[in-house]
Amino acid sequence: MTAIKEPSFRESVDLMFNRAAALMDLPPGLEEKIRVCNATYTVRFGVRLRGQIHTFTGYRSVHSEHMEPVKGGIRYAMAVNQDEVEALAALMTYKCALVEAPFGGSKGGLRIDPRKYEEHELEQITRRFAYELAKRDLINPSQNVPAPDMGTGEREMAWMADQYARMNTTDINARACVTGKPLNAGGISGRVEATGRGIQYALREFFRHPEDVKKAGMSGSLDGKRVIVQGLGNVGYHAAKFLSEEDGSLVVGIIERDGAIYNPEGIDVEAVHQWIVKHGGVNGYPDATHTAEGTAVLEEECDILIPAALEGVINLSNAERIKAPLIIEAANGPVTAGADEVLRKKGTVIIPDMYANAGGVTVSYFEWVKNLSHIRFGRMQRRQEEARHELIVKELERLDRYLGDAWSMSPDFKAKYLKGADELELVRSGLDDTMRIAYQAMSEVWHDRDDVDDLRTAAYIVSIDRVAKSYRAKGL
Repeated sequence: MTAIKEPSFRESVDLMFNRAAALMDLPPGLEEKIRVCNATYTVRFGVRLRGQIHTFTGYRSVHSEHMEPVKGGIRYAMAVNQDEVEALAALMTYKCALVEAPFGGSKGGLRIDPRKYEEHELEQITRRFAYELAKRDLINPSQNVPAPDMGTGEREMAWMADQYARMNTTDINARACVTGKPLNAGGISGRVEATGRGIQYALREFFRHPEDVKKAGMSGSLDGKRVIVQGLGNVGYHAAKFLSEEDGSLVVGIIERDGAIYNPEGIDVEAVHQWIVKHGGVNGYPDATHTAEGTAVLEEECDILIPAALEGVINLSNAERIKAPLIIEAANGPVTAGADEVLRKKGTVIIPDMYANAGGVTVSYFEWVKNLSHIRFGRMQRRQEEARHELIVKELERLDRYLGDAWSMSPDFKAKYLKGADELELVRSGLDDTMRIAYQAMSEVWHDRDDVDDLRTAAYIVSIDRVAKSYRAKGL
């Protein structure tokens, strides 16, 4: 019976938008303009494989062009459909506005199970899909810039970028037509780990606000906090790895396709990752208890729950039994609108997807800027920074000799201080700054307004307000 009452992902996004918009003073026409999806293109194309023609269905949806280009991933999955793509495009609009990336929202998808095809077949399919989109300017550095999503990665983005470049041989900015490319094809350092790193930075910022931590019924820092991760793909793996290795968090549960593993003493994330690469799942992993019914582990005791894979995994059927006081949405739409209401009434704090997983689009923005500027970040200033630091170190060394045993530099200070920032460090710095400022904008609305009792509504209010201001500036 509960499944019947559950809204779809598209309906969930609309419900959450409406909840925030009801608290804002927007003209009705402008509210409708922001909410609706501008356009969705459906393409059906044939590719000759294994001696016969196979027809594939793909989508590219543009939600909002208040800023251009529009930005959003392309996913490869059998469940791809128009409603899902349009909902994800809407989330991209709000996500970009929240983290102040100068893009409108878009999303794409191809209905395909990539595991059923050889690499050369996937390349043929991807290139044909890219061709169909590019000839309609749905891949274009100044109009529509895709990125990887579920089922796609650097390899697919490199194929798409090359296909666009073949079709636009005189476009000097061709590499900026997609982001998430490999480094040797115009990519940027830190893009693969970006969404997971963003989850880490989001949690670090949350724990810098004692009043917010208190609202979740917790105290202290990330050190020692028990974490359960659902999905050890690119995002879940990096988030869990960074939290456990750099912040002292204890990953106690990992949920995957073939069940889940749980160990209250902690799990070695890297070891599990290597096990999955070798065996295709978590079953049989020796240092934890395996449960075939993986979703049951969502309901185990922990401090932080990270759903990092699929939409709607926390829904009306299990929301009441979720014990985690803090949920951070690493995936898009992992908590349904119905479950969101149940959890809010319980006092659970949810760090929403449109903020939490914005690390990917933030670093994509940096990659796009790099491609347009045709220069690697740090190339101009790194050695000059080192030269300036060298002057200070030499003065300190002179002081060191003069004072003798009375004062000395820390052993590794010189090496650390002399090192100028390379591209990876600059990307991480930019991502950290973006996540901190965006959280502060959300948190301010959460605390300053009596009619806002959760971070998701606060995030929507900040985003919708920024989109509205862009439209007004255009004369709407």
